[in-house]
Amino acid sequence: MKRKRKVTTLFISITLFILLLLLFPTWTPKIDGENSIAILESIEINGTELEVMIRGVDRNNPIIIFVHGGPGCSEIPYVRKYQDLLEEHFTIVHYDQRGSGKSYRFFEDYSTISSDQHVEDLLALTDFVRDEFSQEKVLLIGHSFGTYIGMKAPDKVPDKYAAYIGIGQVSNYMNSEVDSLNYTMSEANKAGNQKDVDKLKLLEDSIKIGSTYPKRYGSEVWRGIAVN
Repeated sequence: MKRKRKVTTLFISITLFILLLLLFPTWTPKIDGENSIAILESIEINGTELEVMIRGVDRNNPIIIFVHGGPGCSEIPYVRKYQDLLEEHFTIVHYDQRGSGKSYRFFEDYSTISSDQHVEDLLALTDFVRDEFSQEKVLLIGHSFGTYIGMKAPDKVPDKYAAYIGIGQVSNYMNSEVDSLNYTMSEANKAGNQKDVDKLKLLEDSIKIGSTYPKRYGSEVWRGIAVN
């Protein structure tokens, strides 16, 4: 009897949650000012829908496109915590990359996503923003994995970007993975966890030659970085 009650309660909770999502979709607070902009909406980019948030006190200010990290680590949910001062001087564009956050579509196949696809999406978004705000160039900021995408886009089409800023810049991916492996083994040794040390040692040779990738990067996205 108790089990049935728990299942019923869980079902009701899930149903109410879904109804709330349908009745009260995500939104971004308005910004005071006649020429301000504060929108959160889906935009069609290269055959898929990407969630885009654009905020700024004056839509005529210089534009910043922010490329989030991950892969798959949307930053839209919390960026307003630190970008309020930037919004006074820039129009800031955040977007969820293909397959991330609110850009995820349940029936789309994301198994073949590559870093090149993310670059093409960024270039298309750049064109959309330039046309929307009638500006010739935009500023580009990349964070973590987004720095790789952020470097590749202006490398292909430099005339569309005024400047690029990297935060937590990705450089030599293979060396970074070896450094991470060595650090993890060192910490496991300090903790006396020989079992984990032995498991990590089994990965050492394959990581050094690039045939094995840590699970957090187990996709064609990071495989593309190692190759390129």
